Amino acid sequence: MTAIFLISVLFGLVCGQVMSSCVPTGYMMHVERKECAYCLSINTTICAGYCMTRDINGKLFLPKYALSQDVCTYRDFTYKTIEIPGCPHHVTPYFSYPVAVSCKCGKCNTDYSDCIHEAIKTNYCTKPQKSY
Repeated sequence: MTAIFLISVLFGLVCGQVMSSCVPTGYMMHVERKECAYCLSINTTICAGYCMTRDINGKLFLPKYALSQDVCTYRDFTYKTIEIPGCPHHVTPYFSYPVAVSCKCGKCNTDYSDCIHEAIKTNYCTKPQKSY
């Protein structure tokens, strides 16, 4: 009986780690500036997925920093820079954006990540589109 219980616990731990699917995922981003004539559709990668986490029962007795849960966040990333077409000469036409290379489950770092629960739904174009 003990061996079966031990095997089932190990199987559950292995499946839990496999189920943590925090990976770079394709994402379509729309970029526009009000001074420029066009909106760009950019294919990039972001970190997305599920991270195993636990909710602690003793919340009243722990400091607030100990209550944060793991999120799917960047391990390695690079920046790419593109030029938005149709910008007047007095406007800088360059836009830089992050590209996820690898991801991890960990604490959200507000230096380079948006750590809110729900993002504002503004990922659309109001001007003619060009693909990058």
